[in-house]
Amino acid sequence: MNFKTKNAFTLIEIMLVVVIIGILAAMIVPNIAGRGEQARKSTARTDIEANLPSALDLYEMDNGRFPTTEQGLKALIQKPSTTPEATNWSGPYLKKKKMPLDPWGHEYIYSSPGAHNTDDYDLSSYGQDGIESKDDVTNWGIDTSKK
Repeated sequence: MNFKTKNAFTLIEIMLVVVIIGILAAMIVPNIAGRGEQARKSTARTDIEANLPSALDLYEMDNGRFPTTEQGLKALIQKPSTTPEATNWSGPYLKKKKMPLDPWGHEYIYSSPGAHNTDDYDLSSYGQDGIESKDDVTNWGIDTSKK
């Protein structure tokens, strides 16, 4: 039997391929690792800067004011039963007819009038840790009064 006529990979060739794959993985994995958290923050920022303010603006156009802190974001889904009454409520103002959650599964924090945006409302997410800290996503400093 002549071994030179067989077409097969040697152990050295296989080990070389495994080493090359390991080197490529070592270069790529660190670049991908932090992207999940970055994507969640971006989603929260989009909700706070565009999606929820659009629904709140529609509510305000119909009712002449934003929902109170007590009524909360739930007023975007079902007509509030507390005062002040939403006489011209024509919602739901959100496509998904359920309470909006941030990307970490927590409810967005809403208050109207806001402590930071005294003319309308404060809207924020406490981020991954779920407590007030430096990773929070907020609407302070954003011009929310586009009237």
